Amino acid sequence: MTEISAAALRGAVDLSSLRGRAAQPATAPDGAASAASGGVVVDVTDASFGEILELSRSVPVVVDLWAEWCGPCKQLSPIIEKVTREQGGRVVLAKVDVDANPQIAQAFRAQSIPLVVALIGGQPVPMFTGAVPEEQVREVFAKLLEVAAQNGVTGSVPTDGEEPAAEPEEAPLPPLHAEAFAAIEAGDYARAIQAYQHALAENPRDEDAKAGLGQVRLLDRVQGLDLQQVREAAAAAPLDVEAQFRVADLDLAGGHVDDAFSRLLDLFSAVDADQRTPVRERLVELFDLIGTADPRVAAARTRLASLLF
Repeated sequence: MTEISAAALRGAVDLSSLRGRAAQPATAPDGAASAASGGVVVDVTDASFGEILELSRSVPVVVDLWAEWCGPCKQLSPIIEKVTREQGGRVVLAKVDVDANPQIAQAFRAQSIPLVVALIGGQPVPMFTGAVPEEQVREVFAKLLEVAAQNGVTGSVPTDGEEPAAEPEEAPLPPLHAEAFAAIEAGDYARAIQAYQHALAENPRDEDAKAGLGQVRLLDRVQGLDLQQVREAAAAAPLDVEAQFRVADLDLAGGHVDDAFSRLLDLFSAVDADQRTPVRERLVELFDLIGTADPRVAAARTRLASLLF
């Protein structure tokens, strides 16, 4: 089980820039206010996060950092929401789209998503990174409530009789997809990659397998990387393709999509012709991961085309 300690992130995460926003209620949308008046699951923005910080002084708040393009997020977020609703108002879930709210992602130093962090008395405490099974989520929530009680945070928010929404029955995953998800939960990214590759070999038009393969490859590449060390290595060798790839991967995993694209496009324009192919291929891979409909992808594709011709 993930260890929860109120001291684990203290000093490592600075939320002061977001805390100050609580004094500006006029700029905060209704989402954060609804948490105090009855909602246990709320969407939170850079502008409204200060209110959530203040709420955490009376009720433990779980912060779910996610993105639309993140496959593991889509697996984990419904579980977290379900378990939150079962707590009867003793826990509030604050959902943060890292693409739309870069200040929150930066404050939590989100190197990869999904990232789930709790707030107790305005202090961040770690819960888990990546998709985890429902049983582990329940264990971590139980531990969270224990730590909150130890710190005197034992309040609740009214639920107005809110009942968990009925969950539609989902069709079972194809066997290779199920194998990939199980491998991701176990942290065995190599096995997940192999499962998705087999799925694509059976059906090259399997878009879910293609998206899953790109996501798990990214998770595999960033696993164990130290952001500061990677950035220092890249700064010392601006034309080292692999060094720049590592920073771009960490930026993308942390939701800093434009930064990742800009870094690789700058690299593409700076390296010799024989090094351009792997850079272009990595850009295309990341474009597919984010999705061709995303305006950031369209802008980066346009710049790449201008560099090619």
